[in-house]
Amino acid sequence: MEQLKTGTQPWVKNSLTDGVFILSPPFIALLTVALFPAQFKNSALMPVQYWVVLIVMIDVAHVYSTLYRTYFNPPEFKKQPHILIAVPLFCYIGGVMLYLAGGIFFWRLLAYLAVYHFIRQQYGFLRIYSRRENQTSLLKYIDNTAIYIATIYPLLYWHFAGYKKNFNWFVNGDFVLFHFDGLLIAAKVIYLLSIALFIIKEVWLYIKKQQFNLPKNMVVLGTFLSWYFGIVYYNGDMAFTTLNVVSHGIPYMALVWFYEQKKFTGQKSYRTRFMKFTFSKYGVLSFIGLLILFAYVEEGLWDGLIWKEHVSVFRIFAGLPSINSDMILALTVPLLALPQSTHYVLDGFIWRMRKQQEA
Repeated sequence: MEQLKTGTQPWVKNSLTDGVFILSPPFIALLTVALFPAQFKNSALMPVQYWVVLIVMIDVAHVYSTLYRTYFNPPEFKKQPHILIAVPLFCYIGGVMLYLAGGIFFWRLLAYLAVYHFIRQQYGFLRIYSRRENQTSLLKYIDNTAIYIATIYPLLYWHFAGYKKNFNWFVNGDFVLFHFDGLLIAAKVIYLLSIALFIIKEVWLYIKKQQFNLPKNMVVLGTFLSWYFGIVYYNGDMAFTTLNVVSHGIPYMALVWFYEQKKFTGQKSYRTRFMKFTFSKYGVLSFIGLLILFAYVEEGLWDGLIWKEHVSVFRIFAGLPSINSDMILALTVPLLALPQSTHYVLDGFIWRMRKQQEA
């Protein structure tokens, strides 16, 4: 494996595009929040226009980018059709059963599944940007510990700090909250030690081997900052959603685009008419546009049938009847949430790249 030096960084595409679309989002999000503390720090409110940008155009839209690596991609679909058919069926049937047992059980499992997905994405980016490093198991363990503790400590704080936050992952009560000071103290010690150990390791690598992996370090730093400030420091829905959604959704969509566009240009079997429409020179516009369209329709159905909160945004869905029957809700809510649940589960399968693909 090629040993990483300071002059050969392991970009996914190149320094500019990686920097703008994968690495910078958590820093831009934090800067935005920091510049407007009165609006972000403790508010439980969110302007509807801002909600549309964050939730519809980024959060929900990024879920549908999975389609480009699965159901919209004939060569990839042929590789694992059983998984791609079974996962949504399993998610829907399981979701209905959970909702019948109690709506909160459905939302709670979906929230923790989402949390796992968000954590694993940060680990995935760490591994992508570490793919050319020639490190010992100990050094890899330090990296892995740093990225996991960067996400887990804020979540522990959320769960065990003893007070309710001004935000939720999905709905009120989806997280199980306790008051456990002892656990938080121990977790904070581990949190600070992991930061210190990671910094010491990176300084040692630079001094002894002239190695400095810029994108990997930006992933780790961005994860620490976005999760700590989004959950621990700020206590506002706008702050949490901004740091959570921007740091997660934009890099994910960018990675899908970079990865699939590279395969489109390099493998003739991927050059279907649809792939040409979305991955040719200006295909990024149709790529993003289709994601936003799917997201708008999904959120419109949610609002028209369930929430009735943003009628001004989803006027064409305003005439849909509200669902009041518990049985119909149990059949409808898991169906509307199926893109999310399928995305969370499938993401564990579709990024298992071969080493030759990662080089």
